[in-house]
Amino acid sequence: MRLNKRSEGYINYIKGVKREKRNVLFYQLLILIGFIIIWEILADLNVINTFLFSKPSDIYNLFIQYASSGQLFKHIGVSVYETVLGLVIGTVLGILVAIALWWSEKLSKILDPFLVVLNALPKTALAPIIIVWVGAGIEGIVVTAVTISVVVTILSAYNYFINIDEEKIKMLKSFGASKSQILFKLILPANTGNLINLTKINIGMAWVGVIVGEFLVSRYGIGYLIVYGSQVFKLDLVMMGVFVLAICAWAMYAVVNIIEKIYNSR
Repeated sequence: MRLNKRSEGYINYIKGVKREKRNVLFYQLLILIGFIIIWEILADLNVINTFLFSKPSDIYNLFIQYASSGQLFKHIGVSVYETVLGLVIGTVLGILVAIALWWSEKLSKILDPFLVVLNALPKTALAPIIIVWVGAGIEGIVVTAVTISVVVTILSAYNYFINIDEEKIKMLKSFGASKSQILFKLILPANTGNLINLTKINIGMAWVGVIVGEFLVSRYGIGYLIVYGSQVFKLDLVMMGVFVLAICAWAMYAVVNIIEKIYNSR
């Protein structure tokens, strides 16, 4: 049965959905703006220590100063480049390994305990070792980002692949489908939405890896701004770095959200 998109019920439903989205956005902005206003007022009244917490107006002025000089965009560009590289490599590599595990049950049994142990390890603690092995440049930071995201990608993607309805696989096999045909005609198409969601998760993980790497060795990037600000007790610089980081992560998440909407609208 085809849905009539011109029917009054459908139009009212769409209006309701859009109204709900506007309401959610309104309350989100209200909370954010309210938080900033209260923070500024408490700082002006000396209720909170501005040396430790800074205040929104100082952070904004510093943001304008760094943006006007062009320094800020240089730092953002370096961090975004490292994060995108780590995200793409970690996600693609993780999916490829998950496919290999799905393809070979024996391989999955062999690697399972190692993957579980690697997943349990605090990957950020390995960052200094990774940087010593790979180098103190962008390569070490990107590999740190990949290391943090790849194991979770492998385990999650593999779990998606093996949870496909067994009856569908049996039906394809009954028609003579090969394993590669099952992979490309059923497994991957059925999990495209899951893999997009996994990419959203990996955005945060890639940023963690990049920021940790920049804390340790970088002379550029958002992580460098944050750690430099803390070293010289310039807390407004630290706060600015945190806010810029949040905006960059949100922007990347929004891009993946758009891709997801395009996919779902097909």
